[in-house]
Amino acid sequence: MTQRALFHDSIADALRAVIAAAGGTKTVGARMRPELPADHAGRWLSDCLNDSRREHLAPDQVMFLLRLGREVGAHDAIDWIAAASGYAAPSPISPDDERAQLMRDYVEAAKGMARMAERIERLHAAPDTTTLRRA
Repeated sequence: MTQRALFHDSIADALRAVIAAAGGTKTVGARMRPELPADHAGRWLSDCLNDSRREHLAPDQVMFLLRLGREVGAHDAIDWIAAASGYAAPSPISPDDERAQLMRDYVEAAKGMARMAERIERLHAAPDTTTLRRA
């Protein structure tokens, strides 16, 4: 296993570290561009990370690489983005923690909907006081 670099000079350098951890440009390029042969997809990905080339990654492709880095435990790119933007390094959320939080949020939302339904029922059951009766 290779040691993770302490510093990266650019976002492209940090993304290269993520790509290397995920199997290399050929493997990752083939996932990003399945319509291309793996060799061509790997060259395309390498070109996208080369400032002197015309090809560049689109924002959704960078997001794909950030999520891929999360999957393989290579946080170089997101750490570089945070540091370059003046943020503390983020920490990944475990799937179990995320699932538990989503369950708590769902239960709380369901309780809120039940309270709202009760209020609606009370309003429908209450006598109409918006009109004045004249005797």
